[in-house]
Amino acid sequence: MSSGRSLPRVPLACTVRDCGLPLEKREREYVCEYGHTLDIARSGYVNLLQPQDRRSSNAGDSKDAIAARASLLAAGVGRALINAVAAKAAALDLPGDPVVVDLGSGSGDAIAAIAERRSVIGVGIDLATAAAEHAARRFPSHTWVVANADRRLPLLDRSVHLLLSLYGRRNPEDAARVLADEGRMIIAVPAPDDLVELRAHVQGEALERERGDTLVAAHQPHFTLIERGLVSETLTLDRELLLLLLRGTYRGARRALADRLASVERMEVTLASEVLVLRRAAGD
Repeated sequence: MSSGRSLPRVPLACTVRDCGLPLEKREREYVCEYGHTLDIARSGYVNLLQPQDRRSSNAGDSKDAIAARASLLAAGVGRALINAVAAKAAALDLPGDPVVVDLGSGSGDAIAAIAERRSVIGVGIDLATAAAEHAARRFPSHTWVVANADRRLPLLDRSVHLLLSLYGRRNPEDAARVLADEGRMIIAVPAPDDLVELRAHVQGEALERERGDTLVAAHQPHFTLIERGLVSETLTLDRELLLLLLRGTYRGARRALADRLASVERMEVTLASEVLVLRRAAGD
């Protein structure tokens, strides 16, 4: 997608008719050299989804789920993972003002936490318009984009220094394409015992699923694993926070499941994530 020239500060690529040229930000729009124009929403995000990328008119997580996750983080629930990822990002040997892109950026808290520790050019990509709008209003100094992160990313080749994917989907081949030389990717996935107590109570069983090995195998052709660890905490949560966990975690049957918490005043819940740091494979 790049043309050999110096990369723009925010390396977005035009998605109109698979154009691929760098986008230049103006006051209320992004424009490429061909004259394709993409408007910046009043709240501050830009929608780069094209018709062929849309799965539905309300793609991505719901506004309610996004608000629930933001409320949980504000209450400190899940903050351990955000802090751990931010600390890892701050410790990486990256150039000054690195481009950090969060795939499935949600409420925007991950980029904001990293920016508290080091100066970054933050770009959040999410399929949900509600997520991009939420993040843009809270953190206007970063760039928020509506796009499909598990397809072709609207980013220039070799333009990103750090990719994040925290419980989000990603395309390993395209992630490798956009990463700069010696670029890094930090991925977090639920550990087998994540929310085990809550799942056992509302679903009647707590099946444990190992995701880390599968993730490493899927990324192996394009990435090399350099670090793997666990972030885990056990919190005692009241019913209000438990209901927020349901709204922010489970799909489809959230209202039915919530009825099973009617008699629960509080519960100990494990929040556990596997965190993996990968680098782009040599010669990829």
